[in-house]
Amino acid sequence: MTTSFLADTFQTPTPSVSSSTSTETTPTREPVKVVIFGSKTGVNSTILTLYKLGFAQVNEWSPLLPSSNPGEVMSILTRYILTN
Repeated sequence: MTTSFLADTFQTPTPSVSSSTSTETTPTREPVKVVIFGSKTGVNSTILTLYKLGFAQVNEWSPLLPSSNPGEVMSILTRYILTN
């Protein structure tokens, strides 16, 4: 005899719908850019470290781009934060 312990623990919430007009404003999104400068190895290593920390996926960063300093590259991550 098998018993499902999960069936009784989860309840499906009933969505509430309001018929009144809402005066709430739609949140706006502001772009925030994070830039890493350094050697190719240093930039790639930092991107992997930030991925391991849960900060950003590796594919969210731009490809390595040359910087204005010889032998230096950069990568850019753009995040959008909610502002009111």
